[in-house]
Amino acid sequence: MKLKNRIRWEIRKLLIDYNPKMLIDYEWRRKYGYNVDWENPRDINEKIQWLICYSDTTEWTRLADKYRVRGFIKEKGYENLLIPIHGVWKNPEEIDFDSLPDKFVLKCNHDSASTKIIDKNQGFNRDELIDFYKKRLKVKYGYLGCEPHYNKISPLVIAEEFLKEDNGFCSINDYKFWCFDGKTYYVSVLFDRSADLVRETVYDLSWNAHPEFLESYGNYKSEDRILPKPHNLDEMISIAEDLSKGFPEVRVDLYDVNGKIYFGEMTFAPTAGKMGYVDSFLKELGDKVVLPPKK
Repeated sequence: MKLKNRIRWEIRKLLIDYNPKMLIDYEWRRKYGYNVDWENPRDINEKIQWLICYSDTTEWTRLADKYRVRGFIKEKGYENLLIPIHGVWKNPEEIDFDSLPDKFVLKCNHDSASTKIIDKNQGFNRDELIDFYKKRLKVKYGYLGCEPHYNKISPLVIAEEFLKEDNGFCSINDYKFWCFDGKTYYVSVLFDRSADLVRETVYDLSWNAHPEFLESYGNYKSEDRILPKPHNLDEMISIAEDLSKGFPEVRVDLYDVNGKIYFGEMTFAPTAGKMGYVDSFLKELGDKVVLPPKK
């Protein structure tokens, strides 16, 4: 890393550790051209920034941890929703690939986009995998998007059971429920995902599609295609609402695979609070967030 970039990175880390509001203000102005309204945040993106700076995010750390959150799910009585795991490692060099099944999923517990599907029948490079996860475990994910709660997670590599559904797509459907202190309003469905493309449609709870809510950006594409309503939708809504009680906002991710519900993760600051939905939808979601007293 060049000296100038190194200095910028060190300044960024210091700001996130000691004054995240200053960095958020700077990056927000660069991206949107106006200041965060800290006294009267308007949409869900602004309110997430407020919560990062002014609320107690202790539980965010535990529940954003893809391994420790399993304890919370058990406490809530939903152990049957947990995806079976085959192993957990602090050091990727200790992964016993020979003991793992023919097909499984590897991912880190402290970041995003580190998931890899491993199929022994197709072959894989152990050394490359080990090197990849050694590098990932060193990443302080919270420094990338100004999400300090991620930096407090002790990084691990997890091997999970591979889930497969014959839905005609290259991935299982990912149902992301928008929840506000025990109440769900919308579900964003990601489907037919590949390394290069993520298809997404937003539905209300009556399963009316709202493709107009998402502005296609990056590798996310808003889809007009309407998926069949899941048979377990009401049960998933009930689970998401139970898990979200006590939190001003949280996105609860669930899967419905061949009629069985699985827990995915809980996300408190999707896209670091800079989501690419249209302004009207961001404002509608923001109106559901009741901010707590400042810590």
